[in-house]
Amino acid sequence: MNAKYTTPSDEDLTAFIDGELTAEDAARIEAILKKDEHVAERLEFLARASLPFEQAFAPLLQEAPREKLERMLDAIPAREGAKSAVAPAFASRRRFLAALAASLVAGIAIDRAVLGLGRGFSAKDENSEWRAVVADYISLYTAETLAGPSPARGSQAAQLAPLDEKLGLSLSPEAVSLPGVDFKRALLLQYDGKPLAQIAYLDPETGPMALCIVRSDAGAKAPELESRKGMNVVYWSNGRHAFMLIGHAAADRMAAIADGVRGRVAA
Repeated sequence: MNAKYTTPSDEDLTAFIDGELTAEDAARIEAILKKDEHVAERLEFLARASLPFEQAFAPLLQEAPREKLERMLDAIPAREGAKSAVAPAFASRRRFLAALAASLVAGIAIDRAVLGLGRGFSAKDENSEWRAVVADYISLYTAETLAGPSPARGSQAAQLAPLDEKLGLSLSPEAVSLPGVDFKRALLLQYDGKPLAQIAYLDPETGPMALCIVRSDAGAKAPELESRKGMNVVYWSNGRHAFMLIGHAAADRMAAIADGVRGRVAA
């Protein structure tokens, strides 16, 4: 390809998806899409990210320095000729993502879930693809991300209840308890209507650890070990769910922890 052009940023592509570009800029990106399959794939990736952004990150935005974020967003020059209708605060996906990015600058840790779950889970690739996207956002966690006291048993049970309902599991604080590792939170994530459970822990010795679960009809699979993003991953499946335990602990310790929780977590 001899023609030279500037590869569109994710913000440009998202604005294209949302119809916020001028006719000239939209035509430029359309021309690039016809020539560059990587840009086309990235556009599809962003277009499929149909997560409930505002609902999922409402607690984060409540804690964020709103005045500072609004000043930063107001400083972004408007695109000449773009749609002039003023959307409600954070209603535009581009502005919402910009606010989340500003939150990071302010030192607020966010889940990569909103950005990382770029592809749905299908029978042919769930054995590896879902672990890849989970590893991608867990790699952003630090000990500070999960700092603070562990929730009481009652609070743990309340956080686990939605996971039970959506994934058809029977999880209790005792079932998901890991030896020597502190339970921090349980989250229900979703992409393309498919639930993903994430139970986050903090290991005092090695840092963040997580047990993640998705529905799977790929059949039972004995535990196996792999390395992703500098972390050790133990993964297995039963007749209805696929599981992965991911963390920075040594492989033998991760395998031992996974073996214990595997015997306690049942559908």
